[in-house]
Amino acid sequence: MFVEIPAPAQAAPPAAQRASLLTRVLRAAPPYLYLAPGLALLIIWTYRPLVQTAQLSFYSWNLLPTSPMVPAGTDNYEQLLAAPELGNAVWYTLAVIAGLLPFTVVIPVVVALATRQVSGRVRELYRALIFTPMLVAPVASAAVWQWLLDPGSGAVNRFLGVNVNWLYESVPAQLSIIGITGWHLLGFAVLLVSAGLSGINDDYSAAAQLDGASRWQITRWVTLPLLSPTLVFLVLMTVLLGAQWTFPLIDTLTQGGPAAATTHIYYLLWDYGFHSHQAGLGAAAGVIFFATFGVVALFLVWLSDRISYHDD
Repeated sequence: MFVEIPAPAQAAPPAAQRASLLTRVLRAAPPYLYLAPGLALLIIWTYRPLVQTAQLSFYSWNLLPTSPMVPAGTDNYEQLLAAPELGNAVWYTLAVIAGLLPFTVVIPVVVALATRQVSGRVRELYRALIFTPMLVAPVASAAVWQWLLDPGSGAVNRFLGVNVNWLYESVPAQLSIIGITGWHLLGFAVLLVSAGLSGINDDYSAAAQLDGASRWQITRWVTLPLLSPTLVFLVLMTVLLGAQWTFPLIDTLTQGGPAAATTHIYYLLWDYGFHSHQAGLGAAAGVIFFATFGVVALFLVWLSDRISYHDD
């Protein structure tokens, strides 16, 4: 005959165990506490505006506090995609990106390789001089370039011996914006490439030289492949931020003209919101551009993992 014996009651965890659990929580908390202010600011100033922009894209509003926001459904997106100026803005954005790539990739590589052997005080002076344009405020730079590009008494026309109205003709205005922006970014890109070159172990070049490789062959088959992470980063930054870097210059020098020749997608977005007072249309443009550049960024990151060589 079996007698059922009740299971003993589960005893409460001792105070020492509860204390150890609290101790582990307190030990793990500091990293998250350090991150909390940054995460809070990221949510407040980045993710919250993104959500509000997405909501605003479905309304019609003229930015006046006394004017109500009228639900518009997908009308803003349909109007934006049917607008002829969108296609022109996209093409100029692509032209800006293509025009800036020589300033952020090609020329910096040539300059960094040519000055790789510079050392001592001359090297510091060279770095300071080439980085100086990056420190100039775009609005101040625009004022100086407006004077230099003046069609009547500008130094550029006198130096080149031409009579071009650089800021009020379509093609010259487009080239001017790209050239001035490239001048700003050149020093920053050269320093990045120089830093990438300094991180390459010289043993690879020495081994290739012992095998009979020429200087060009070492550069082509050793240095440039090992420099690929830096170059891919510069390409990624140019594609994603190139048009954004030109915005202050466009707003100061050409205001998107002449005849919308220098209006790219960022200036078009700003024009919808603050010139035409179509906040919903500007928000819809922002959502589309954000999604598009997000997809482009993911593709470039995926591509960089496959074409980059790392010095392991």
